[in-house]
Amino acid sequence: MIRCIIIDDEPLALQQMESYIKKIPYLELVATYQSAIDAKEILEKEKIDAIFCDINLPELNGLDFIKSLDNPPMVVFTTAYSEYAVEGFQLNAVDYLLKPFGCDDMKRAAEKLKKCQDSLRTLQDVSQIDEDDAIFLKTEYKIVRINIRNIRYVEAMSEYLRIHLIDNPRPIIVLLSMKKMEERLPKRSFMRIHRSFIINLTLIREVSKNRIVLGDDIEIPIGDSYRDQLNAYINSKFLTK
Repeated sequence: MIRCIIIDDEPLALQQMESYIKKIPYLELVATYQSAIDAKEILEKEKIDAIFCDINLPELNGLDFIKSLDNPPMVVFTTAYSEYAVEGFQLNAVDYLLKPFGCDDMKRAAEKLKKCQDSLRTLQDVSQIDEDDAIFLKTEYKIVRINIRNIRYVEAMSEYLRIHLIDNPRPIIVLLSMKKMEERLPKRSFMRIHRSFIINLTLIREVSKNRIVLGDDIEIPIGDSYRDQLNAYINSKFLTK
């Protein structure tokens, strides 16, 4: 079952979508709202799987509302203006319904939600089984599995990350923050040594004042604010007479 809410400032649109959702057995309508601000409370209190969200809303538009959520549910944008479609999909919207739309359009969007939910559940199941050894990342319209021990280093490029692997000369590029990647990688094997670099500690070959050399003569700069943490790690491994 997909628990969903509708956000639309037009009462007739709310009624119409509610009637469509009632015809789809795997959708459970939890609540309807005419304001995105009013909808925030339920997202904090209950598990909501999907939002059918109008874009042109009073006070806070639908695009900015979704951007404001730390962990947004699946989203289907609904609007009468096609120019918002590109920005909507940039926010990883599952679908985009252009008003006026019918019940068949809603059913197609619901089917996409169901496929997306099934894929997420499959990935979660696999991640739980293999949590310490692998991660799954979305890149180039597909999801790839990466063995954590195969990561040589991670490099930040604006909003994207370039993940360099030991067994592949071509890096994997993903839309992800350094903070998220740093939180996911095991602290015993990976460390952020620069605002733009996370390295695999097991691959360190040489350390100097301003840089680290990994295998294959790869040089990584050391950031000033990360130096103490790195030195503490080196000292913990340092062998003296």
